[in-house]
Amino acid sequence: MAFGFKVEVWGDYACFTQPELKVERMTYDVPTPSAMRGLLESIGWHPGMRYIIDRVHVLNEIRYTSVRRNELKSKALASSMRSAVNGKGPLPHIDRAADIQQRASVVLTDVHYVIECHFELTPAANETDNAGKFCDILRRRLRKGQCYSQPYLGTREFAANFGEWPEGQEIRGYYSDAGERDLGLMLYDMDYRNPENIVPMFFRAKMVNGVIDVAGSEVYR
Repeated sequence: MAFGFKVEVWGDYACFTQPELKVERMTYDVPTPSAMRGLLESIGWHPGMRYIIDRVHVLNEIRYTSVRRNELKSKALASSMRSAVNGKGPLPHIDRAADIQQRASVVLTDVHYVIECHFELTPAANETDNAGKFCDILRRRLRKGQCYSQPYLGTREFAANFGEWPEGQEIRGYYSDAGERDLGLMLYDMDYRNPENIVPMFFRAKMVNGVIDVAGSEVYR
């Protein structure tokens, strides 16, 4: 059984990075389904449930700005930390002065979306778990503004505000009467079924009167 929700999210900035342009970041025009799923999991997550994005409503005009940020070119490796914990190597560290790099990013500004989604139970759900229980938990968290970790819009620097969209209220935005707009090929999600061969999945995104029908789109691997 699936329960549907309408979740309103908004923020000053967002960056849904195109994977082929991730060094000098370039954002997609609209959120990717995987980014919206991650945002919802920050609000309410349980191994016994899985979020599925149905539609994304774009309420504000798509506008861009460019920023320049100091970033680090190196990453702390989990393998190095594991070796240090086991006493087989030195404690890893990153030299900020040596690793710092200045990179430009093209990001979205003044974003506002409504996510239509539902969740399904997974095999990890136990005998005390049920759809009604998860539904009540998620609605309560949305109404109270509770979250496990701060939801963000693409990158952790761009925090997201969120809440439940009022039931029965019409969803209208800047593109509600704009017709169809082809947004091109976008990242849909990553297929983790085989940990040794993680496969990216893409879909052809089309925005019709401000709505992207994710559930009705064909996914390519």
